[in-house]
Amino acid sequence: MKTVDYIPVSKVQRASKIVETGAKVGLNYVKYFGDKILNSEEQAKQRLDISNASDIYDGLKSLKGSALKVAQMLSMEQNILPKAYVDKFSLSQFSVPPLSSPLVQREFRKAFGKFPNEIFDTFSKDAIHAASIGQVHKAEKNGEIFAVKIQYPGVSDSVSSDLALIKPFALKMLNIDKNGSEKYFKEVESKLLEETDYHLELKNSVFLSEACKNVKNVVFPTYFSEYSSKNILTMEWMNGKHLSEFAKSNATQEQREVVGQALWDLFMHQIHQLKMVHADPHPGNFLVSKENELIVLDFGCVKEIPEDFYSPYFQLIRKIHLENDEYFRASMLALEILKEDDKPEDIAFLNTFFKEMLSLFTLPFQGEIFDFSDDEYFTKIAKIAEGYSKDPRIKKIDVNRGSKHFIYMNRVFFGLYSLMNSIKAKNTIINNYTTFI
Repeated sequence: MKTVDYIPVSKVQRASKIVETGAKVGLNYVKYFGDKILNSEEQAKQRLDISNASDIYDGLKSLKGSALKVAQMLSMEQNILPKAYVDKFSLSQFSVPPLSSPLVQREFRKAFGKFPNEIFDTFSKDAIHAASIGQVHKAEKNGEIFAVKIQYPGVSDSVSSDLALIKPFALKMLNIDKNGSEKYFKEVESKLLEETDYHLELKNSVFLSEACKNVKNVVFPTYFSEYSSKNILTMEWMNGKHLSEFAKSNATQEQREVVGQALWDLFMHQIHQLKMVHADPHPGNFLVSKENELIVLDFGCVKEIPEDFYSPYFQLIRKIHLENDEYFRASMLALEILKEDDKPEDIAFLNTFFKEMLSLFTLPFQGEIFDFSDDEYFTKIAKIAEGYSKDPRIKKIDVNRGSKHFIYMNRVFFGLYSLMNSIKAKNTIINNYTTFI
């Protein structure tokens, strides 16, 4: 893969790249208006989405860092974004041009005062894997093999300015009103700042791997503080297939059940026992070993769940609460979905939507075992979301609703459900670690 010798670091350089991307998007809209005169509006819109997705992704890819991380987050919004954006942005999980060797050497020297070959016996010249915030190299010392994650230069310093630059794109793609959206962007900003602090990731990784060590068929690498810094994180090298490779493999159903159960139990244990959860559930963060164990690679994005959110959020999983109008309304107010000054017709609309959506989305928790391989179940979720997104009433309601904690908790569940579906886990035991049922 082609390597990168330069990344825009200053605010001016990064802003210039965003402006350049914006100009390309503007030109795409000009073409779109002409296209829909000559062709059907649906065909013209599809071509517009493809062009915009490609140009926006290419622009963010050149910036790397938090800008590209947002693209990765958006790629998980399969029920919100057009398919062209999901397909293109999902490349940020696996297909990102890595830093060139001279840049890697420079970053290592800045962190430790030494080059990689002065610390390790061997160090791979080329990256083994490159993602949105950093890339991984393979190293060896005294017979031990390490994975060394190196953060791209300038990433931590540019989080706030990057978010301000790409905010207009995100608002447009997600159809969010600018007014009242600040608390959501602040939540994303705080999490991205945490992800760029490898000291914090090291601390979280050590704590969570110890706290989850008894979850069956889940393993973690050992971490090495002596070879880590704020921008470099070193851990034990782990062998296995990426979860997406495992999903597409000829694995037996029995193997799929084991991995699916391990994945489900890991997340339920973190959510309900620790109130602290891995909040980046995309397949690039997990491997499956030859022994059919789930290997967790990355604790960069961790969400702590406050009790005042946890209780109303998870109590709505209980059918008795969903069907109790008074309890349901109180929970909707506590979760900031409803507002005290909402109009009666808006309350009725939102109650209907969320009851229908939650009744379907919480279905796995209504029994002892659930079949996540059922594609029809996920099609129903997508159809409900799509139907309401096109409802003209939704445009008349203030869309900036819900606690800021929804951003990452919804990301956890949508990502987890998607992973469970991809590996075709059929007989997942739901309540090994839940406490609210």
